[in-house]
Amino acid sequence: MLSVTLPDGSKRDFEAPLSAADVAKSISTSLGKAAIAARLDGKLVDLSTVIDHDATLAIITEKDPEALEIVRHSTAHLMAQAVKELYPEAQVTIGPAIENGFYYDFSYTRPFTPEDLVAIEKRMDELAAKNIPIVRKEMKREDAIAFFLSEGEKYKAELIEAIPEGETISLYEQGDFIDLCRGPHVPSTGKLKVHKLMKVAGAYWRGDSKNEMLQRIYGTAWLKKDDLKAYLTMLEEAEKRDHRRLGKELDLFHLQDEAPGMIFWHAKGWALWQQVEKYMRTIYQDNGYDEVKAPQVLDRSLWERSGHWAKYRENMFTTESENRYYALKPMNCPGHIQIFNSALRSYRDLPMRLGEFGQCHRNEPSGSLHGLMRVRGFTQDDGHIFCTEDQILSECEAYSKLVREVYHTFGFENIAYKVATRPAMRIGEDSAWDKAEAALMKSLDDLGLEYEILPGEGAFYGPKIEYHLKDCLGRSWQCGTIQVDFQMPGRLGAEYVAEDNSRKVPVMLHRAIIGSMERWIGMLIEHYAGAMPVWLSPIQVAVANITEHQADYVDEIAAKMKAAGLRVQKDVRNEKINYKIRELSLQKIPYIAVVGEKEREAGTVAIRARGGKDLGVMKLEDFIARVVEENDKKVNG
Repeated sequence: MLSVTLPDGSKRDFEAPLSAADVAKSISTSLGKAAIAARLDGKLVDLSTVIDHDATLAIITEKDPEALEIVRHSTAHLMAQAVKELYPEAQVTIGPAIENGFYYDFSYTRPFTPEDLVAIEKRMDELAAKNIPIVRKEMKREDAIAFFLSEGEKYKAELIEAIPEGETISLYEQGDFIDLCRGPHVPSTGKLKVHKLMKVAGAYWRGDSKNEMLQRIYGTAWLKKDDLKAYLTMLEEAEKRDHRRLGKELDLFHLQDEAPGMIFWHAKGWALWQQVEKYMRTIYQDNGYDEVKAPQVLDRSLWERSGHWAKYRENMFTTESENRYYALKPMNCPGHIQIFNSALRSYRDLPMRLGEFGQCHRNEPSGSLHGLMRVRGFTQDDGHIFCTEDQILSECEAYSKLVREVYHTFGFENIAYKVATRPAMRIGEDSAWDKAEAALMKSLDDLGLEYEILPGEGAFYGPKIEYHLKDCLGRSWQCGTIQVDFQMPGRLGAEYVAEDNSRKVPVMLHRAIIGSMERWIGMLIEHYAGAMPVWLSPIQVAVANITEHQADYVDEIAAKMKAAGLRVQKDVRNEKINYKIRELSLQKIPYIAVVGEKEREAGTVAIRARGGKDLGVMKLEDFIARVVEENDKKVNG
């Protein structure tokens, strides 16, 4: 007799071992049909898993958050099966679930074409319709290696060889297709009917550019057709909002091959940058930060002592001069520690908050570069707080409040909080990590904020809170972070005089609110589809005359607006006014002030708001006051 405890606390007794699927069927026929997987004693497992002891069990259906990832991972296998049936010479490598979908990497003699994707997707539909059982099997390491080599799957054999001794080697079989995987998976291909293949991209085997270039097929999978439809609609809207296209159309920036991963900012784009930086500078000033500037190039020895050289060497740009080796900084923290170390500090000086719009460089792979979102040269709104252990909690709480305020100002209200804990490869004692993780979690608890734990995803020197916000399309962006670091200050010789006159190492809080300025601006462009709020818009008002007789009045208006601190553009071209209005509207300028002879004589302006809304005729002074108020209040509507 064995007992199974269900999520509601109820128990069911069974005379003999049985599968999780059998338990689901014993509860109800509908649950048996809806089941996708199970959680046995806290671990996700297949429905075929046999329960042979007293256990806790939860049946996973599409209503559970784990279901979608399981479906996506299983759909990756479905795609691999389809590829192998259509192109038997293709070798399968790795195929995980990812955000919004899945991918699988293949080694094949020729590039996959759009026509191939159509054929693969059709075969996937056929395999799903057959409702083929998906069966888990275990195999000895040497037998599994021999099996995959006999099938011509050298990559799978290599993956097995890398699995640590003693770990279970599990395979999943669906029809004639067998794949290496930990699982779990859905019970049959009939659960995998809502999917679409998206694109093909290149990917190096194991992510190493020295290895073979594979073909990565991306796809998306969902539980319901309506979810897939909504996702594809979102992608269409996202394409319209692509910051690279809008950056060109609105004359904000450009990229070119002579500076891969670097941005050429045009006047309008730089005006937008300056508004973001101006606001963030007030955040520094109003919250006790001293703005500093550290060098771009630092001696290699400093990066070795900080620990960055061992961790990030391949992503650092290096140079040499007079037999000394240097690196362009990939981050700002070691430089800020040097500023802290430049004088003898006392506990009375703490917390000491340093902020910098720090320009950094990282040698990202060329294939990963993506407009403003992934670059090699970027600027962070970086800050570091040097404090005592007793000050960690209050500083973290104040920072989370500040992040919410800043995001609200930019028009973002939906924020998710995630605590990334210690990774396997880290520096420092576990006792320090215990303190750091506890402080971060308590700071969120004290503010009544719910958060998710990301096990093992902290930085090598400390855990962190990640702040994820959602844009108007529901896409999540991780921008802000705060990290508790007990390690780096001591490695670089930072210390302060404590109250008892002893020397102590300060705790260092690494923090950034918007993160990369480039990425943040790219996100703003897409969130607002280029139609920036008045306070951020590169040009806030365009003034256009109807005939040449109002040209002097346009100059007068522009001068008064500039004197009021507004960004204004004049359009006195010898063109028809409807043509001017149409062209200016395409630039997504918040307001167009049209002036004819009546307006010139009366000292008024006829105003058109973005979107074609006619606001009528206003006195010039009243209109200027209106725009100034919107600008000062940072209205995002």
